[in-house]
Order: sequence, then structure tokens, then C-alpha cells
Amino acid sequence: MNHVAKKAGAHAATVLSRSGLLAVLAALAVLTGCSGTDSIIGGKPRSPQEAIRITPQDRAEDVGPDSRVEVKVPDGRLESVRVVRIEDAQAQEVRGLIAKDGRSWTPQGAAGRLGLAAKYSVDAVAVDGAGHRSARHTTFTTAVPEHRFIGYFKPENRSTVGTGMIVSFEFNRPVTRRAAVQRAIRVTSDPAVEVAGHWFGDDRLDFRPAAYWQPGTRVTVEVKLRDVEGAPKVYGTQHKTVRFTVGREQVSLVDSAAHTMQVRQDGQLVSTVPVTAGSPTTTTYNGKMVVSEMHEVTRMDGRTVGYGGEYDIKDVPHAIRLTESGTFLHGNYWSDDDVFGSTNVSHGCIGLRDEQGGSGSTPAGWFFDRTLIGDVVEVVNSKDKKVAPDNGLSGWNLNWAQWKAGSALR
Repeated sequence: MNHVAKKAGAHAATVLSRSGLLAVLAALAVLTGCSGTDSIIGGKPRSPQEAIRITPQDRAEDVGPDSRVEVKVPDGRLESVRVVRIEDAQAQEVRGLIAKDGRSWTPQGAAGRLGLAAKYSVDAVAVDGAGHRSARHTTFTTAVPEHRFIGYFKPENRSTVGTGMIVSFEFNRPVTRRAAVQRAIRVTSDPAVEVAGHWFGDDRLDFRPAAYWQPGTRVTVEVKLRDVEGAPKVYGTQHKTVRFTVGREQVSLVDSAAHTMQVRQDGQLVSTVPVTAGSPTTTTYNGKMVVSEMHEVTRMDGRTVGYGGEYDIKDVPHAIRLTESGTFLHGNYWSDDDVFGSTNVSHGCIGLRDEQGGSGSTPAGWFFDRTLIGDVVEVVNSKDKKVAPDNGLSGWNLNWAQWKAGSALR
């Protein structure tokens, strides 16, 4: 075959090849429809960044807590979105919903507020209007706050307490956004009763019901302070649940004038114990006080509570703290036995007869062995004022209306 013939044959083959390709494409168009044809011979698919738009942007740092995660598509629909928060080496999925039109995803409720000092990952899959499927993965990190606050609380987790127990939080920094902080702490009980919070200043928040807890009550304290802004640019760190059980009821009535203490359990008088209360110049507070600490033995130095060198006893037995200012109900081995039940000689505490080193057979030892944190001791007929409600766990000296008036949520 000559050169001209060969060239003509090659040209015919090329035309045939192109015709065959067009025929195949036309057949595919019949089988798949227009959208299928577009996916093959249409324009170039969008990049994942164009098809799926995610806020905050990929690899963003120091994202503030008021920012929100948003996933959107300009057309088509979202098939799936998964947002994960990694905080304190723990991963937690962020709840959210895809809109009915499929164009956007937003977090639900409290999940919309970003956690601080956390890493987030976002994985989204979408199908655009031309039928192209796109997937996108992004990450970002949130700001680490310079200032944090925590709450030190009573009682201890899994403890058994008396019916007068008050749940008390003391914060290491002043709280100016009280409602936000109080809302983040939830105290519930079984059987259920109304529990209200009361603020004492800007660093203490206590919770109690209207009356003493019923014996056998199970109380749950949910602390969700992490990332709560307690003051401008000061954020909480805690996220935990504390549970405690209320034991039997014990309420003891100290009559300073009669020099006696009547001990009642579940409403029944079990013993009347002779005591010595505060002397005429160093009287004992009146009012209801709640046991907050118990020590088999402790040191009591008058200089730590505003006195001079009147006393410094290094081995006070069976010491039960009633106020933050230093009121104790404790064993007394240094006074003559005849002062108990007849004379008030203490520096404001309530003394029960005891032996040096402590003994379970003495009045002080007997009472100590039957006392729980959260038991109530009430003092009457003392020539002193009523104890302040924020001096220890003394909030029962406020009536229910007064107590609720101290809530930031009223």
C-alpha cells in the first residue's frame, strides 16, 4: 500500500474510533440519565473545601468558647456528620442534627458551647447537586484559659451523714456570675424534695432542703463547672458526680443554763449528758450548728481563734467541730469532774467529761462513737448571740424564705 493510502486509512480509523467513543457515551447517557452523564463528562467536581464548608476553619487554634461548630453545603445534601471532642485524653461525640433540607448540621443544646483546652475533629460526607460525593475531615483546638476556678465541697463522696448535712461549696476565686455557676451544680434526692442554693458572699454556695433530710435519703450532687465562666475570663474545671446517703437522725440540744445536753435519735431521747459550756466572759453561741469535722485527738491553741495564751492543749480528745470560728464539742480531762453539769468554764466550746488519751466509756467517748458528720447540735439559753449562718454549716438558722432569698436563680 502506498504512502497516501496508508494515511487515508489511519484517518478513517481515527474517525471510526471517535465515532465509537461517542456511541458508547450516548449509550451510557440512555442507561444512566442526564445526571449520570454529567458526573462523567460534566464539569470538574468541586473540591471538598468547596462542597463542604466547616466552621471553625481547619487547623484553627485558640478558638473561643462562644464559637460554634457549623457544617454547611451550598447545594445537595449532607449524608453524615460526626464531631468528636477530645478532652483530658477522653473522646466524646458531640450531639447534633442535620437540618431537614440536608444543607446544614448544628449541635444540640449545651453541646453548642465549645469546651476549653480541647481538640475537635469534624468528619462530614455530602452529595452535591450533580451527584458528586465528597468527604471532608478537619480539626481545630480551643483556647486554654489563663485563669481557672474550682469548688471545694462537703460532704465526701459515698459518705453516710446526719440529717442536718448541708452541701457546701467554697470557690478558690470570687464568683461574679453566680447564676451560671449555681445552674451548673444540681442537687437531687431520693425521695425527692426541693433543694435550694444560698450564696454567702462571692466565694461560697450552700444547698439544703426546707427541713432536715429524711433518714435513708440518697442525695446526688452533679457538678458541671467545666468551662463555666464564673467571672470574666475565669472558667471552671470540674465535671463530676458525688453521692451520699443520709443515716439516722440525731439532734442534740445543749442547754447552757442547765449545763446539760439531751441526745435524741429519730426523735427519741436516748441520753442526757452533763456538760460545761462557755464561761460568762467567753460564752457559747446559741443556735443550730452542724458537725463538720471529727478528730479522735487534736491540738487546741487559743491563739488560732483570737485568744492570747490562755490555753494550748496538745491532746484534746474526741473533738467535734461545730463552727469555722473554732466552736467544738470535745472531751475535757483537765477540769474537775464536778464542773460538768454545774458550771460553765470553757472558752466557748462545749466540754464533756473525758480521760486523757480518750476512752469510749466516758460521756465524751460515748457521744463521739454515736456521732456522724452532718448531725445537728443546738445550743439554747446561752448569753451570746445566735451563730451566723455562714459560720460553719449553720444555715439552718435561716428560715426557708430567708434561705431561698439567697439564691441567684430566684
